[in-house]
Amino acid sequence: MSDSASKDAGTIQAMLQRLNDFRLPRALDLKKKVDRGEKLDNYDMEFLEAVLEDASGAQPLIAKHPELQPLVSQLVSLYGAITTKALENEQKKG
Repeated sequence: MSDSASKDAGTIQAMLQRLNDFRLPRALDLKKKVDRGEKLDNYDMEFLEAVLEDASGAQPLIAKHPELQPLVSQLVSLYGAITTKALENEQKKG
């Protein structure tokens, strides 16, 4: 395995671990929250901003590894559903 492939594999492993341990559970909690009609608080918004920033930085890695596309698609869909429902909740209560 080349140094580049080894580095990519390590980065992907770390990203997947962070996703499994932190990001996905938090995202699923946010989905439940907005599905109950609740608004997102500042902490929730900071989390979403951090996810977006990380996703932006991961674009080159994802482009090099098309096998990640199905997972990325599902995550984009989940975060899209969260933000769409959060906006609906804001508009109802705003």
